[in-house]
Amino acid sequence: MSSIRELHKQLTSKERSAAEITQAYLESIQAFEPKLHSFISLTEDKALEQAKQIDAKIAAGEDIGLLAGIPTALKDNLCTKGIITTCGSKVLGNFTPPYESTVTQRLAEAGAVFVGKTNLDEFAMGSSTENSAYQVTANPWDLEKVPGGSSGGSAAAVAAQQCVAALGSDTGGSIRQPASFCGVVGLKPTYGLVSRYGLVAYASSLDQIGPLSCTVEDAAILLQAIAGHDPQDSTSLKVDIPNYAKALRPTLDRRNRRRIGVIQETFGSGLEPVVESAVKQAIEQLQELGAEIQVISCPQFRYGLPTYYIIAPSEASSNLARYDGVKYGLRRDHTDLMSMYAKTRAEGFGMEVKRRIMIGSYALSAGYYDAYYLKAQKVRTLIKQDFEKAFGQVDVLVCPTSPTTAFKMGEKVNDPLSMYLSDLMTIPVNLAGLPAISLPCGFDEAGLPIGLQLIGNVLREDLLFEVAYAYEQATDWHERKPKL
Repeated sequence: MSSIRELHKQLTSKERSAAEITQAYLESIQAFEPKLHSFISLTEDKALEQAKQIDAKIAAGEDIGLLAGIPTALKDNLCTKGIITTCGSKVLGNFTPPYESTVTQRLAEAGAVFVGKTNLDEFAMGSSTENSAYQVTANPWDLEKVPGGSSGGSAAAVAAQQCVAALGSDTGGSIRQPASFCGVVGLKPTYGLVSRYGLVAYASSLDQIGPLSCTVEDAAILLQAIAGHDPQDSTSLKVDIPNYAKALRPTLDRRNRRRIGVIQETFGSGLEPVVESAVKQAIEQLQELGAEIQVISCPQFRYGLPTYYIIAPSEASSNLARYDGVKYGLRRDHTDLMSMYAKTRAEGFGMEVKRRIMIGSYALSAGYYDAYYLKAQKVRTLIKQDFEKAFGQVDVLVCPTSPTTAFKMGEKVNDPLSMYLSDLMTIPVNLAGLPAISLPCGFDEAGLPIGLQLIGNVLREDLLFEVAYAYEQATDWHERKPKL
């Protein structure tokens, strides 16, 4: 299997057709899906039809873009017109959107081939993809381990080469943490850079769509296609989109040295020694590539987790109030309206979703709003100010993506607090609306991937790509693939 650019060359040289490439990936899905369960639904007919259209353009001598004919997977919380979108929940088990999300529309216009909708924690609430109402996805590196979450299906599909790239959503680390666990690249863009229109909401002030891929360049190509203002999203930013490919250079500029800050609060207690060692070696590698390394303190970083688990559930309790059995989705009939509401929600939602709805409703209730929700928003501001101060001293921040490598299935299902700690390093980025990327930087003794997280200032995805690409080209971690 190849990168986006390599497949593009094969297509334009007519070495392979889009139909042949698509069929190869569909066969890979069929071969590995019984073990992995990466997908909730497959769209073979649509994929082959899209591939046929690309082949017709090539035959007619038309120019095609880099994404044309590229097999791509979509997280199943992105609305796709005419294709069931479940969000991993029984509540939406029969929901077929009448419209297309902006990001999937933009990918379709770029010629991408959609092979299927990937598994996720229900409504993107989870860190292991064990909360799906349909199946549990396995980690391609060890089938007894979780792939991370909530975009675990997308990360596993990319790692197992069931697709070339995929889209996920990131509310508190749901792209970067599974990217770390599965040994792929995952980017969470600046809040507002990518339209959320058609993304089924979890926490609206935190959610952001981004790419998962095998290489940094592939992530840059996908972001180029989906980024940009959308009038259908009131939080969409009106900014010029740079050419991200121009930031990709094999080494860092030694004349204009990049200043990289190591967040000291992310090291120490709770961090697995093998993860700490791998990340510190990666930092040394960046220094050898010409970066200037500084230790940076972000004192409020440690408060990201409790802050998130007040704000996100509060927004979720509001967003999920629409699933009442009246307008669409699951409906459980009963003798009266209130009983119908209660039965529909009780049977439709899983335990983790119910837990977060209850937490959010409590935090927003009279008498507790000021004590919890309002205070959390104030701490959110302090976290953002910490980052602003840090970026006055450095260009990019660095830390581990996750404090651990992938854990066993079932290990943390009954211990939600332990599960929540998986997002300890990623959550502050969402609270501040910043971009961040995770890329492979090593493996533990069991052969499980370790992720390095680079954090940028607002709209500085170009800097993240520059540093990440230079590191990637100096190492071979991204070239290693799981042996399924």
